[in-house]
Amino acid sequence: MLPDPSSPATPTPDPAHIPKRRAADIAYDAIETLISTLEMRPGSPVVEAEIVERTGLGRTPVREALLRMVSIGLIVQQPRRGLTVSAIDLADHLDVIQTRRVLECLIAACSARRATAPQRADILRCAEHMLQTADSGDLDAYMRADHELDVVNHEASQNHSAVKCVVPLIVQCRRFWYAYQHQGDITEGARAHMALAQGIATGNEAAAVAGANQLMDYLEHFARRVIDR
Repeated sequence: MLPDPSSPATPTPDPAHIPKRRAADIAYDAIETLISTLEMRPGSPVVEAEIVERTGLGRTPVREALLRMVSIGLIVQQPRRGLTVSAIDLADHLDVIQTRRVLECLIAACSARRATAPQRADILRCAEHMLQTADSGDLDAYMRADHELDVVNHEASQNHSAVKCVVPLIVQCRRFWYAYQHQGDITEGARAHMALAQGIATGNEAAAVAGANQLMDYLEHFARRVIDR
């Protein structure tokens, strides 16, 4: 389910700070939410017309977003079956986290060095909202806050190559979490995000990298509990 506009929203950055987004990017985010929250389950068919109706977005941006997802492996093209959502590969997931760790540390260092003052404040607000939603046990609100923090962090880093590589890995980790959420503790995850946010907000590259590693340690321990059970 896409976020209900009437539900409490993640604190959003000042609109003056946000560049106008392309329709295809908005469509990508909407479809990513459907995939990462398992509204579109692994192996399920991907029907363009259904997504257009479900999201209220146009065919052209939806088609462009789907092609982008095929190119990074979130959606696969199968003979005679068309497009389907990619499977969750337990055997590969630790490699996903290991690769993401390198990229997250790089992005954290870049953000600590390059973020503007408004971006630093926005990152802290998102992390604070993650702590609040973790305390209330609202997983959907927590994940929306997590996504918003990622958006600001990625913009602040100004490292488009690293962001392009890390985004599909983040979606795989989110989807893994939704599939096995009973094995994790979102409060622990929120604290790791706050450590990352505080490092970026203070411009301390070493602290930001340590926060990124703390977050990846948390995700790795979570994944091992699932895989080894």
